[in-house]
Amino acid sequence: MFNVVVLLVIGWLTPAKVGWSAIWAGIVLTALTLWIKPLVHRWFQSMAAKSANQRTKLGEKLVQFFLVLAIAVIVWVVTVALSGVSVGGWLWGWILPPVLLVIGWAIYDAIDDRVETHAGALYDRAAGRSAVDGSSNGATLAVPSPGTAAGARELQDGLTDEQRRMLDELGKS
Repeated sequence: MFNVVVLLVIGWLTPAKVGWSAIWAGIVLTALTLWIKPLVHRWFQSMAAKSANQRTKLGEKLVQFFLVLAIAVIVWVVTVALSGVSVGGWLWGWILPPVLLVIGWAIYDAIDDRVETHAGALYDRAAGRSAVDGSSNGATLAVPSPGTAAGARELQDGLTDEQRRMLDELGKS
């Protein structure tokens, strides 16, 4: 869905005509982003890594930016070729849309990272609560090992099993 929105923004800000082709182009763009983009990125990355030790930090950042931009150009060209998107103008139709794709990818990554972090925290909280209160919500809880059970008892009163046994024997005499 996010790719369809990015394509509609590209159609709105550039002379590229997206229209109803945004749905099919979104599917093509998603497939390219999931399968082709990582392969091309790895390939370009391996080529750039050969000379990475000769660049400054700024130079390396620029190379990384141009790698991502080159990948976005490839993804844009293939998306246009495989969908009903038509492009008018060289600069505005072929150069600006990949820049907008890179911006869209950055926004998506930021949103995705926040959602994953929040979902992970919610999952951890829910998993921790179900283990503490004993409700399993259909999941099977693992049976604690004797060492784990002894550790839990020690946390309750600060005594090891041997100390507890000695105190019990003291009370009997």
